[in-house]
Amino acid sequence: MATAKKTRVAILISGRGSNMASLIAAAVEPEFPAEIVLVASNRPEAGGLATAAAAGIPTLALDHKTYPSRAAFDEALHAELVAADIDLVCLAGFMRIFSAGFVEAWAGRMINIHPSLLPLFKGVHTHEQALAAGVRLHGCTVHYVVPELDAGPIVAQAAVPVLPGDDADALAARILVQEHRLYPAALALIASGRARLNGDRVVFGNDVSRAEGALLSLS
Repeated sequence: MATAKKTRVAILISGRGSNMASLIAAAVEPEFPAEIVLVASNRPEAGGLATAAAAGIPTLALDHKTYPSRAAFDEALHAELVAADIDLVCLAGFMRIFSAGFVEAWAGRMINIHPSLLPLFKGVHTHEQALAAGVRLHGCTVHYVVPELDAGPIVAQAAVPVLPGDDADALAARILVQEHRLYPAALALIASGRARLNGDRVVFGNDVSRAEGALLSLS
């Protein structure tokens, strides 16, 4: 019986790549439906590049400061992804906003993990935003990337309670644990075809349970 072709994934990072590491660890399992074939960064000094290389994954550093424009950097990155025959791009702490042309070129083939329960608290400093708003639940979201920042169709979310006495660091640490669980689970759903885009929404196959589709965890 022929083995199903795995989804070829590139992970884009700008720093230590802790979510990258969780994806790499998940993809080591033989039954995982995706393979990490490239880790790229816009910062040559990004610590995650060494982590990926140690795992035997090809790495690429494209220093954005050496390009004359955002579009020129995006064109170079696009060419590298195409050359590597990438099916799906996972952003994991990639701290650059793409040009509309790049996002359109990878529409439906690029996902991101964001540290809030979107559509709440887009942008940066999400934990401070959540504390200032007085919410009782906070969390993380895996979503497709669209030209509008942090506004793409939601694949999966995980939540944690906001506890009395929480500060931004304590909240961030608890949410990071959930990010490391959520991102591989969401990637597996997409790579296996059990979650797919239908217009501006993500729909799940009949074999995905309600709990698995929600991927909601209170801890």
